[in-house]
Amino acid sequence: MASSQLLLSLAAAVPAALVSGVLTWAIRPLMMRIALAKPNARSSHRIPTPQGAGIAVVAATLIAAVTVIAIADAAEMKIPVAVFGATLFIAAVGFVDDVRTIPVVPRLLLQGAAVVAVIAAAPENLRIVDACPLWLERGLLVLAGLWFVNLVNFMDGLDLMTIAEIVPVTGALVLLGWLAELPTPAMVAAAALFGAMLGFAPFNRPVAKIFLGDVGSLPIGLLAGWCLLQLAWHQQIAAALLLPLYYLTDATVTLFRRMARREPFWAAHRTHFYQRATDNGFSVWRVVSEVFALNVLLAALAIGSAMTSSTAIAVLLFVIGGIATALLMRRFSRRQPSG
Repeated sequence: MASSQLLLSLAAAVPAALVSGVLTWAIRPLMMRIALAKPNARSSHRIPTPQGAGIAVVAATLIAAVTVIAIADAAEMKIPVAVFGATLFIAAVGFVDDVRTIPVVPRLLLQGAAVVAVIAAAPENLRIVDACPLWLERGLLVLAGLWFVNLVNFMDGLDLMTIAEIVPVTGALVLLGWLAELPTPAMVAAAALFGAMLGFAPFNRPVAKIFLGDVGSLPIGLLAGWCLLQLAWHQQIAAALLLPLYYLTDATVTLFRRMARREPFWAAHRTHFYQRATDNGFSVWRVVSEVFALNVLLAALAIGSAMTSSTAIAVLLFVIGGIATALLMRRFSRRQPSG
């Protein structure tokens, strides 16, 4: 079983990496003309940079995942049509927003439609808390999904940042698939996204030649969120929360701080902890390296929580992950000594 899962993962990841790299290189000249991100007071970049590489990442991910699932042709490998369809739809919304800004309310409604499609397509027997009414749990999942999609977009504000997050998360999801803790279609999707992000990485390392754009960050958030939801539906709740814990914590704490200060929390800003780190003297490489290291630790803790049958140990591992996340955020919020 493990060997077949390994082969499926490689069959998805390797072609996805190659296709993503080639497509990113091919579309960059076009994005220079139609989707150029110009620096402003809230930007982390200093020179005009094309965005839209998410087209390559999403295309590579879906092509590789659908191909592997179709070739496998097993009963448990049904293509999650609603998930892939919603991923394409939200990518299209993101692309329009990259080229011509969509107002906040219509943008949220369109994103919400994609999240609803994913949640509504899930079988009713998939539950996180059996005692909770189905309508209430699914409603809360829609809100959580909409927030997760947006927080991935919010956190995509530094070269290599999304790669430093998604590569450890998807890598851990693939390992959990090998351990039979994640359904095979979700494992294949995670492996394809893992490969596609690696293919994109050389173009996004500082100083980035091209950005993902909303066409990449939104569907990546949707697809990664669906994979994490599969963990939660299979009662691996600690693992599902540990894997994206840095993104969840940074984005959520920042949101509440802005709301408490009565700031327009929906507007672009530079107050996330990773952004404050660069203002406090951290280099881009240092920020993403430390985020990547934290995410590798969180991935190890997540895998450990999935492998234990003890609720107490799983809770302890989650607490350790929370402490490590809080320490890094505290470190980012403090100015580095000069010299």
